[in-house]
Amino acid sequence: MRTPIFKLDAFTTRLFSGNPAAVMPLDHFPADSVLQGIAAENNLSETAFLVPEGTDYRLRWFTPSTEVPLCGHATLASAAVVMDRLEPGRGEVLFHTASGALQVVRKDGRYIMDFPARVSEAIATPTVLAEALGIAPIEVHVNAFNYLALLPGAPVLRALAPDMAAIASLDRAGVIVTAEGEGTYDFVSRYFAPAKGIPEDPVTGSAHCMLAPYWASRLNRTAFRAFQASQRGGEVICRLRGERVELEGACVFYLEGTVQIPDVSAP
Repeated sequence: MRTPIFKLDAFTTRLFSGNPAAVMPLDHFPADSVLQGIAAENNLSETAFLVPEGTDYRLRWFTPSTEVPLCGHATLASAAVVMDRLEPGRGEVLFHTASGALQVVRKDGRYIMDFPARVSEAIATPTVLAEALGIAPIEVHVNAFNYLALLPGAPVLRALAPDMAAIASLDRAGVIVTAEGEGTYDFVSRYFAPAKGIPEDPVTGSAHCMLAPYWASRLNRTAFRAFQASQRGGEVICRLRGERVELEGACVFYLEGTVQIPDVSAP
């Protein structure tokens, strides 16, 4: 079975920055083992698979090692593929996902995604987390998905070199570190998820679903310009809307082609 493949850099306006994602439109989902094999072969933080569902699309995301319930940058990339390649001129799209219906609207060459907010609660700093990070955070928050650790400042955050094996052994899938912003940014962050096959994710939309409500309560604001300070780096505009978060960013197309995959139908 031959199928198109697109590779885009998301949350950026420049090639070779932001977060790369593969997007693969299909007419049906093959077996999960095939999807996982493709994602491992692509070896990007996420591969997105799209299947038409009426005028909408069913969307799934896979890291090189597992399926994930929510992914921002690959949703952004998927929206760009739908609106710029599959249905040129389309101004919005609705994706049906494991995290519910996610709407994406195009505006002025950028994409605005409507995602669920991920609230968190403050906890005492787990010793294992501080040891894994190599620093005692100012405070720690947690939800069902990630730890969030507040660090003293952007320079400390940028210099952080955590123990990835220790991070992978924690009881949450990932760790967000964040600090007050510098320059025009309200806050900065990094995201580590070695347990999901992603030692450090370049730019993470789903992490900002937790970061936005956290910084809203800290700064008493609902709109932010954020920067994820990975080696590639990327900008995310965040707006907290009650129990939802708007994430806004841009995409750049890098690669377009076709691949041959086994047509093993899902059970």
